[in-house]
Amino acid sequence: MNHPHPDLGLPPALVDGGLRIVALGGLAEIGRNMTIFESKGKLLILDCGVLFPEDSQPGIDLILPDFSYIRDRLADVVGLVLTHGHEDHVGAVPYLLRERGDIAIYGSALTLALVSAKLKEHRITPLTHEVREGGHEDIGPFELEFVAVNHSIPDSLAVVINTDAGRILHTGDFKMDQLPLDARVTDLGTFARLGQEGVDLFMVDSTNADVPGFTPSEREIMPALNRVIASTKRRVIVASFSSHVHRVQQVIDIAAEHGRKAAFIGRSMVRNMKIAEEMGYLKIPDNVLMDAKDLDSFDDNVVLICTGSQGEPMAALARMANGDHQIRVGEGDTVILASSLIPGNENSVFRIINELTRFGAKVVHKANALVHVSGHAAAGELLYCYNIVKPEYVIPVHGEWRHMKANAELAIQSGVGRSHALIIENGIVVDLVDHELSVVGAVPCGFVYVDGQSIGDITEASLKDRRILGEEGFISVVVVIDSQSGKIVAGPDIHARGFNEDMALFDDVKLKIEKVLAVAVADGINGTHQLSQIVRKTVGGWVGGEHRRKPMIIPVVIEV
Repeated sequence: MNHPHPDLGLPPALVDGGLRIVALGGLAEIGRNMTIFESKGKLLILDCGVLFPEDSQPGIDLILPDFSYIRDRLADVVGLVLTHGHEDHVGAVPYLLRERGDIAIYGSALTLALVSAKLKEHRITPLTHEVREGGHEDIGPFELEFVAVNHSIPDSLAVVINTDAGRILHTGDFKMDQLPLDARVTDLGTFARLGQEGVDLFMVDSTNADVPGFTPSEREIMPALNRVIASTKRRVIVASFSSHVHRVQQVIDIAAEHGRKAAFIGRSMVRNMKIAEEMGYLKIPDNVLMDAKDLDSFDDNVVLICTGSQGEPMAALARMANGDHQIRVGEGDTVILASSLIPGNENSVFRIINELTRFGAKVVHKANALVHVSGHAAAGELLYCYNIVKPEYVIPVHGEWRHMKANAELAIQSGVGRSHALIIENGIVVDLVDHELSVVGAVPCGFVYVDGQSIGDITEASLKDRRILGEEGFISVVVVIDSQSGKIVAGPDIHARGFNEDMALFDDVKLKIEKVLAVAVADGINGTHQLSQIVRKTVGGWVGGEHRRKPMIIPVVIEV
């Protein structure tokens, strides 16, 4: 647990008629989006996502929002509203429902279907309420309105939150694709109407705020995908997010056009696309889709659509790159990475590209072909929104510091007062009282690590130990001393891992250990803990001075 701003104390009690806003994730990071809104003693949660670990977090599977702020008040939660079905917005829902299983979940049809399938794997049956764009819901003291927005997954929503204190418009993740594949454009008419009626606080997706102009339409990748698939002699393997229905639709349409069969590879891809097809979001022509189990009986005229575009170690593409998947990638195959790089995943993705290339495949990705467009609004789109919404206050959300800063500057350029564009971090408490917004404090808000079955047990200190073990190695020293005389009767025995296996290397330090222990015992020091620390310091000083390394050192002094 870390306190985001030590100069900010805990917030005072919320004043009557006020609205309190606390982000528990999603600010100054891409992932684990979760925001708490409080009014009249009731809590509304917007999104509940996960963050994926970086190389500096070895052994970690997922990172969750920190629920400690609401843990004692779960009975006050009136609902969980989900803007769309991406993992960074819904991935932590199972972990929240473990704390209280009957929290009502509000979302669009596809979002709820994807979340329900995920919860089924956790043996949780959720209480769901389907909402649609243009719809209104009263959830406790919160009057909600839902607005259609375009994103890289169907059925995404922006959310209007009306309270006695004022009105908030939260975009969720969005862009302004004017020719979307499903003809469902971002509802700028409603944005403009809300602007005319008055928006006190606009919470805006920042992911592409530092990218000038407008994000290209999803349709614009069609020619590049078509060209690559048409020119490939053997198999085409397309790696994409398992929720990107529109991208998968384009790949299937192109496969059908070129007389190729298509197959889904990877558990989440198979599950999500089955849901999307059953609900009518994905349309698959007759006799195009085949079961992956039947691949051996087909020739190479196939397109395989798989998971793993971010280098996830257990996903299908990573296993192909490692050579431990039933599908062996080789000469003449083309692999298309139809996604952007999430910050922190670069090394994993580049390693996969290198391995696939070594096997003889041609790898096509965003850097060498237009095979991906973003799902987030660029600076031109954001400015357009600021001009029609005309908010009184702005809080940039969903982005790293550079994205949020760029977004705030866009708001200021459009006429929002500099002091009314707030860049805040997770845990900062903001109150809206009588249409005026102010920072009133901060609450403890840290990373919660999931490691296998362990949730929240791994600390920053544990991760530091893992990094040291991974990067610097391990040395153990065992010394047995006579409890009466203090003389060494056995050892020092030194064992090293991930350091230098030549045991003769340690002869010098063994003599040093014997000398310092003799001096310590002569000075009257005889506790095993104190003697262990002397051994640790001696070995640490030697290995640091001689080898410029800082391995983990475990000294064991035994009295007999």
